[in-house]
Amino acid sequence: MTKKPDARKRGWSRRRGRAVALLCLLVAVLLVRPGLVPNTPGRVGSLLETFLPWLGLAVPVLLVPALLRRSFLASAALLLPVAAWSVSFGGLVSTGDRPAEGTFTVVQHNVSDVNPDPAATARALAGTDAGLIALEELTATALPAFEAALAADHPHHATRGTVGLWSKYPLSDVRLVDIRPSGVGEGWNRGLRATARTPRGEVAVYVAHLPSVRIGPATGLTSGRRDESAVLLAEAIAAEPLERVILLGDLNGTLDDRGLEPVGSLMSRPGPGFAFSWPAGFPVARIDQVLARSATVTRVRSLPATGSDHLPVAADIKV
Repeated sequence: MTKKPDARKRGWSRRRGRAVALLCLLVAVLLVRPGLVPNTPGRVGSLLETFLPWLGLAVPVLLVPALLRRSFLASAALLLPVAAWSVSFGGLVSTGDRPAEGTFTVVQHNVSDVNPDPAATARALAGTDAGLIALEELTATALPAFEAALAADHPHHATRGTVGLWSKYPLSDVRLVDIRPSGVGEGWNRGLRATARTPRGEVAVYVAHLPSVRIGPATGLTSGRRDESAVLLAEAIAAEPLERVILLGDLNGTLDDRGLEPVGSLMSRPGPGFAFSWPAGFPVARIDQVLARSATVTRVRSLPATGSDHLPVAADIKV
C-alpha cells in the first residue's frame, strides 16, 4: 500500500525539521569549539575563527525554515546556538560609558601608509587624551605630521621602522623587537619595546605590526608569515623581565584565531567591547589589539574613522 500524499508530506517535513535541528547543533558546536575545524587546507579553521561572532547570524537564517516547517524540534534546537553565542560573546556586548576607576586609556591605530590626510588623523588621535598611542604603517613623509600634532600632550615618543609609540609618560629602554619571519630582509622593522614610567609604576610597552594575511578562493587564508611573526613576538614578551606588559598592535588577526595563540596565551583577555576595527568602511573583525600581562584591559571600543582603512581602537587599562 502506498502512503497517502499527506503522510508523505508529513514525513518530508519531519526530515527537514531534523536537518534544521542538526544544523543548529553544528553551529553551536562551532561557536564553542571552532578548533575542531582543521587548519588544512587553506587554514580554514583560522578563517572561521577570524569571523566567528558573525556565525551567530545563522540563527535568524535557520529560524525561517523552522517556522515554515512548524517543527518543534527545530525551533527548540535554535536555543543551542543562541546559548553558545551568548556564552562565547555575550560578555562583549556592553562596554559601559565611563572608564573604571584607576584606569588609564591607550589607543592603537594602523594609520595606513596611503592615508590621504595624516595630519587630520594625528589631530583626531591627539583629541583622545590617551596616555599611550601606538601607531603602525608610519611613513617618513607622514611622521612629521604626527610629531607636530602629538607633541604637546605626548612629549615622549619613539619610532622603529614603521611603528611608533607616543606617551604622556617618560620612555626609556627603547629597542627594536625583531619579528621578521624567515625570508624577510633587514629593512622590515615592525616591532618596538619601551619602558613607560606611568604614575602606577613601570610598564613594558610593545608595539607590533604582524604580516598581513590574504584571503582567496584558491588559497584560502594565507597566514604563514603572520603566524611565524606571532611566535617571535611571543618569545620576546615571554623573555620580558618587567612583570607588567602592554601590547598594542595590528596583529592582523582576531584573538580567536589559533595563529595568534602564542601571543594570546601570554596575555589576559580584554574586557567588554567588540571594537571591530577592519575594514573601516564596514568593520567585521578586530585585528587591532590591546592586550596586557599583570594588568587588566577593562574595556575596548573602536573610535571614529580617520583617513585609514582601519579604525582606531581605544582601551582602558588598570595596572
